[in-house]
Amino acid sequence: MPDTTAALPPRYLRTPEAARFLGLSGRTLEKHRTYGTGPTYKKIGGRVVYALDDLQGWANRGTRIATDDPGVGTVYPARRRPEDRPWPGR
Repeated sequence: MPDTTAALPPRYLRTPEAARFLGLSGRTLEKHRTYGTGPTYKKIGGRVVYALDDLQGWANRGTRIATDDPGVGTVYPARRRPEDRPWPGR
């Protein structure tokens, strides 16, 4: 049987589905979006959607082997980081 998954377009999830995929609450994912600490998202017709690859990539940034492993990136908490400056005009 041929592999039909290669022909499928990327799957996009709305905020509640994306939050469940990551094991977060929808509100936490919204906070990540507000503070710029979350996964990349798209706005389509005024709706926020997340590509599965973007969600998985963001989650993978937090991958560690041991507690002293620096890893390849950091997944920040859903709050403003002290070193971040406010957006221009705010």
